[in-house]
Amino acid sequence: MTDSLGTILTAMVTPFDDGLAVDHARLATLADHLLENGSDGLVVAGTTGESPTLSDAEKSAMFRTVLEVARGRGVVVAGAGSNDTRHSIELTREAERVGVDAVLLVTPYYNKPPERGLIAHFQAVAAATSLPVIVYNIPGRTGVNLAPEALAVLAETPNIVAVKQANPDLAETDRLMAISDLGVYAGNDDMLCDIVTRGGLGGICVASHLVGPQMAGIARLARSGDTVAAAAEDARFHGLYKALFVTTNHIPVKAALNAVGAPVGGLRLPLVEATDDEVATVTAELRRLGLLHS
Repeated sequence: MTDSLGTILTAMVTPFDDGLAVDHARLATLADHLLENGSDGLVVAGTTGESPTLSDAEKSAMFRTVLEVARGRGVVVAGAGSNDTRHSIELTREAERVGVDAVLLVTPYYNKPPERGLIAHFQAVAAATSLPVIVYNIPGRTGVNLAPEALAVLAETPNIVAVKQANPDLAETDRLMAISDLGVYAGNDDMLCDIVTRGGLGGICVASHLVGPQMAGIARLARSGDTVAAAAEDARFHGLYKALFVTTNHIPVKAALNAVGAPVGGLRLPLVEATDDEVATVTAELRRLGLLHS
């Protein structure tokens, strides 16, 4: 099941119009572009898609739009996580009803459940769906970490198929891979090469909005065993990876897309537009990589 989800999944931004309503025309255009440029699948209404400020109805409509564009060209993964298990179940059931291929569920944030609560949360949501579930472990945002042993327990649930691992401690990933066959996706762009080299599935990425074919190439090299070439190619983009996190990541990636002529609009509060200095950091990297010519 995990193989069918692909190697490079782009965590899509949500395009907004001038009134900050979801711009479905731009959403469709962006989805088409990504699927034609290195992405095997798309994560819709995830954190990078500003999920905290999207209503459930908006998310469902976005799933439908991207599914219409994908039409078998790539998988569609619905961001269906929250810090309320009942709400996550509702979102997951709606995503399944609409027809997505899998769901991505973030670890519950702010209420900081203990490990047994985290395990119970994911087991409850997985039990409510037949869809493949990707667990999203991102301690830097949520304040909680799923230890390898906890992830191994979750892997015993048949439809929990993978983890988006945004914990940069690779020793934990190594331990997970030693004790479980749970699929692993890099949750940070700069982890892609390391994760695939270790036998991971690929990455759920942000920079693939801009350099998707190149990131797919890095993954192919790493999977083929040419780790030296993979690392050398990956190093070319470390400046971009860093620039896209010069502030909260939704902000610079939208600035970058707007700069390269792929308009995605602004951001909903409490997120704000990139500062002049942040834009300069992003555009300098785009220019260095030949992605910005003016």
